[in-house]
Amino acid sequence: MTSFLRDRRALVAGSLAVTAALTLAGCGSSDPASDSSGSADSPAKTRTVSTANGDVDVPASPKRVVVLDSGELDSAITLGVRPVGATHSASEDAFPTYLPASETKDITPVGEIANANLESVAALKPDLILTSKVRDGERYDELSKIAPTVMTEATGSAWKENFQVHAEALGKQAEAKKVLATYDTQVAKVTEALGGKEKAAATDVNFVRFVEGAEIRIYGKQNYIGSLLADIGTGRPPITDKAKDGFSYDVSPEKIDLADADVIFTSTYGDPGKAGTTKTMNSGLWKGLKATKNDKVFKVDDRLWIAGIGYTAAGKILAEFETLMTK
Repeated sequence: MTSFLRDRRALVAGSLAVTAALTLAGCGSSDPASDSSGSADSPAKTRTVSTANGDVDVPASPKRVVVLDSGELDSAITLGVRPVGATHSASEDAFPTYLPASETKDITPVGEIANANLESVAALKPDLILTSKVRDGERYDELSKIAPTVMTEATGSAWKENFQVHAEALGKQAEAKKVLATYDTQVAKVTEALGGKEKAAATDVNFVRFVEGAEIRIYGKQNYIGSLLADIGTGRPPITDKAKDGFSYDVSPEKIDLADADVIFTSTYGDPGKAGTTKTMNSGLWKGLKATKNDKVFKVDDRLWIAGIGYTAAGKILAEFETLMTK
């Protein structure tokens, strides 16, 4: 009987020792990709994203995202994320109409682009904020106190790189790859519709934007619309090489003849009368343009072609571009 009890005690002691060892092993192991709150058996709760302000830890799966520019809004919607809050342009109180109404109807406005109401942002209790230094660089510290803030350096011509940063911050890299593949396919289709690469390159295209309170802008190559035209492979008139910082070459109505090209796309920011659209397009100089004479001047939506700055906007622009150029 004594021997039996001794053996039983040894068996129990051994079992406890094994259990303790397994427990310690579980506590001591960790997944290198996880943070201090994660383990080998549970995914990391945060990820590190490289931003214009350095590395930022963001939620692994953000649920309450606030976006402070149109490009960030486009990125989020494109990747299947509906922000809880977003800014809008100074000229309108609504979000861009090219985005599906079903995806924007429940988004709370938080002020104008580059002038967000920080109290409104904080009230939404976001777990991630997306914006850029060119829009909100001076408010980075304040925004970071509200939620992890991912900033890109600028907007416009860097939209593709920005999209990748947004996708990483949102944890949507796989979805982003599909978006890029769809875009490349559509670009190739549009180029082919123009008659191929050689014919596209032989067609000079200009984009002229009338801006209330400013001179007329002949858009250069270092901007959103310029990058789309480059991808399609169209030619660009020599005047575009004179654009300041590659962005735009600004002219008065008396020099609008400098905008001439085989094809001209135009848009207006603000009131057409105050922006000079009506006066300029009724002038003899405008009517004497080659594009005007050949019925190759196309008015397009400014909120889409200029302010969209994203892949959803790009898809719609490419479709409209193909339709107008081949009609």
